[in-house]
Amino acid sequence: DPRGLYVCETGGKRSSLQVHYRMCQNCIEVDAPTVSGIVIADVVATLFLAVAVYCVTGHGRGHTSRASDRQNLLANELYQ
Repeated sequence: DPRGLYVCETGGKRSSLQVHYRMCQNCIEVDAPTVSGIVIADVVATLFLAVAVYCVTGHGRGHTSRASDRQNLLANELYQ
């Protein structure tokens, strides 16, 4: 706990500093490797999600629409 009164004496001159500071109990230290790891993981997850959405949407390669399927079914029902 760094709270308290700090005193510095230099060349016969005395200075003091009162510190009111509380440290949290559930804190983690965020340093450069941690931040870079979070950023890299975020970019990879975003790219993975973008590729997944692109693959799921089908991007229009030779797929027939449901409207044409319904028209074919209605035309076939007339012959039954």
